[in-house]
Amino acid sequence: MERLIAINKVSVIVGSGRKYSIIPADHAVCFRYGQSKIREKKKMRKTGRRQTAAIMYDFDKTLCTRDMQEYSFIPGLGISAKAFWDEASKLSDSGMDKILAYMYLMLKKAREADKPIKRENFVEMGKDIDFFAGVTGWFDRITAYGEERNLTIEHYIISSGLKEIIEGSHIRDKFKKIYACEFHYDANGAADWPCVSVNYTTKTQFLFRINKGVLDFSDDAALNRFVPDDERPVPFRNMVYIGDGMTDVPCMKIVKANGGRSIAVYRKGQKKKVEDLLVHNRVDFVSPADYSEGGDLDSLVRKIIDSMTVTNDLVESHLRQVRSFRER
Repeated sequence: MERLIAINKVSVIVGSGRKYSIIPADHAVCFRYGQSKIREKKKMRKTGRRQTAAIMYDFDKTLCTRDMQEYSFIPGLGISAKAFWDEASKLSDSGMDKILAYMYLMLKKAREADKPIKRENFVEMGKDIDFFAGVTGWFDRITAYGEERNLTIEHYIISSGLKEIIEGSHIRDKFKKIYACEFHYDANGAADWPCVSVNYTTKTQFLFRINKGVLDFSDDAALNRFVPDDERPVPFRNMVYIGDGMTDVPCMKIVKANGGRSIAVYRKGQKKKVEDLLVHNRVDFVSPADYSEGGDLDSLVRKIIDSMTVTNDLVESHLRQVRSFRER
């Protein structure tokens, strides 16, 4: 490695062995800065750097007890949830994407009822969402546990529901990023067209955005740029995906296949709905949708965090050995 040999006001001499170079003095600060950074990196390799882990959640029936449209929007139109979803299913059966079908139907029903919906109306609806037991205290508790294990825990939403409604909920500030469907709004502020549609397979792109640290939804160039696995901010082994069923399978499978963990949650008495996911190797675990401290899910995620810490230490040891041979 090159080292600083001599310095004066005009130039500096750097080199190693029998090879030396003269560089301008105004580059000396840069050289010294670079040397200090190299030492800093070496120290970090020896002590073990803090890793980042991502826990990603579906929203409807995963964190909240039913589809978010059923708390305020559908009742406000004076129709039943069953009638709304049956009509949306007919649209999708005729060839429309299932997510676009429900978004289109929301706009159609609002117009028919002469109740144009603005963004602030959707946000207000988020206040009526009812969450499963323990959800409101879950994020801070799990984040704190990660800190104890030298892990920075980040929480993300990847949902086919509406971002505007999620942003109005009581847990909106617990997430680093919310990926979900959005509407476009006209000059009067009324929703007039789907702007972002997140269906079951397009959800998977957000796994790679989180993996690479490219969180801006519009930045496709950076997303598709090659980044070595050991330089990605959130390795797949440090990912957990929590969802409630078949609509989450693509994300669950990708996370699981790449070394992360996938969990299917279920309402009390509805375990059979997720058993096939476990039997057919699409998820690692199933658990009741109870986020209370000391519960099954709480215990399971803590164990996963513990295993991440051990795995990360082993990966760091492996990389240190590889670097030591390469630097000879």
